[in-house]
Amino acid sequence: MTPGRPGGGEPLVLGVPRAAFRPSPVFLALVALFAASGVMAWNRFGNVRFDVFLFVVSGWLVSLCLHEYAHAVVAYRAGDRDIAHRGYLTLNPFKYTHPLLSIVLPVVVVLLGGIGLPGGAVWVDRHAIPGRLRHTLVSLAGPATNVLFTLVLVAVLRVGFGGGSVEFWAGLALLAFLQLTASVLNLLPVPGLDGGNMIQPWLNPQWRRMYDLFAPFGFILLFALLWNPRLGGWFFDAVFAVANLLGLPPWLYAAGLDLIRFWQG
Repeated sequence: MTPGRPGGGEPLVLGVPRAAFRPSPVFLALVALFAASGVMAWNRFGNVRFDVFLFVVSGWLVSLCLHEYAHAVVAYRAGDRDIAHRGYLTLNPFKYTHPLLSIVLPVVVVLLGGIGLPGGAVWVDRHAIPGRLRHTLVSLAGPATNVLFTLVLVAVLRVGFGGGSVEFWAGLALLAFLQLTASVLNLLPVPGLDGGNMIQPWLNPQWRRMYDLFAPFGFILLFALLWNPRLGGWFFDAVFAVANLLGLPPWLYAAGLDLIRFWQG
């Protein structure tokens, strides 16, 4: 549809101001911090442990923003036009429904456990989206972004490893490992998480009502699964197996995890 400019105001795209599609200054600042800290880690500028900390945390936050943006843009294309008015297409993490779950908790879990924890953030008006397949694609968009990041980071690591500092590559390897864990976690068929939301539209009404009952407790269910020694062991065995298959060196992302805990050095 051709953009309009009713009354000489800001141009509209499908009735939505173009400002709703512009990257926010917050996101651009995160990207700038990611790039700058990467250069500092590459050149071992100042405290290299703190450089890697900034590099990994800012990179992880950028990926969280893009994960949620993927959900939002697919939902917008699928029929939920109001999602633009809610600010989700600006990549601004402060617009998320649950900033604590979506930003603070995942960063804390990264620092303490080295796991890319998914976070519930954008609210999608499911009633505005017709068809079960579209609902599934909206839920799939986020994990697909993590999978893409994993493959890109591993490719960069395998092609470029050798130049710069080993600390930079350790941070990059850790980012790749975080994206891998986020990919697996997001695809688990747990109610309330992306993997569960992908199958929810295809359940019969009885199972769907049961799913909706447990969905608000998705994070609690996820932590319970990971806390169980057997189930948690299966999860990490699967993650390590995929990491080895991709050629991600365990010693390198383990070094990255050690580096970001700069306060222990």
